[in-house]
Amino acid sequence: MKTRRIITRTFAASAIFVAMALWTACTSKPKSNDIIARKPAKAAPKPTQTMGDYSQNRTVNWLGSAYTLCVERKADKDLQLAKDESGNKYYDNRIKLVIRRSDDSEFFNRTFSKADFTEYVGNDYKDGALLGIVFDHADANNLYFAASVGSPDKMSDNYVPLVMTVTRLGAVKIKQDTKLDTTSDEDAEEAVEE
Repeated sequence: MKTRRIITRTFAASAIFVAMALWTACTSKPKSNDIIARKPAKAAPKPTQTMGDYSQNRTVNWLGSAYTLCVERKADKDLQLAKDESGNKYYDNRIKLVIRRSDDSEFFNRTFSKADFTEYVGNDYKDGALLGIVFDHADANNLYFAASVGSPDKMSDNYVPLVMTVTRLGAVKIKQDTKLDTTSDEDAEEAVEE
């Protein structure tokens, strides 16, 4: 029996030794500086967007009579796509300008696209869109409109300001707008004195 106890104690001691060796082997893994991370998923490209259609009617006094100006902007899927600074795609616009006399007869009717303004914009906004045409003022011979070509993103302020003139004979003239929209008090006083 003494032998049996010795064998049992030896076996138990061996089992404890093996268990401690296994526990030590499992807890002391070599440390690595490698960081394992998941590959970031690519953001799905946005579908082609529109800037939003709009129309505006306004009556102005010009040449001694009332004229109604109708401006209507619509996205045109047949035009080349425009892009913003982030590469998002937009449908470019066509803008229809109709000017009616007080008897409701048409004085002017033309649809504009970015191609009508390309010569005045340059290559900076070749991927931009026709943003808008808005009435500014009238004088004895002309109706003046502010037009713009630039980034189609509504949050962007990147565009080229243009002046579009419709003459009393119905001709259209376009040029870049080089004047600032704001005037100083000195400029206003000079204009009053003249």
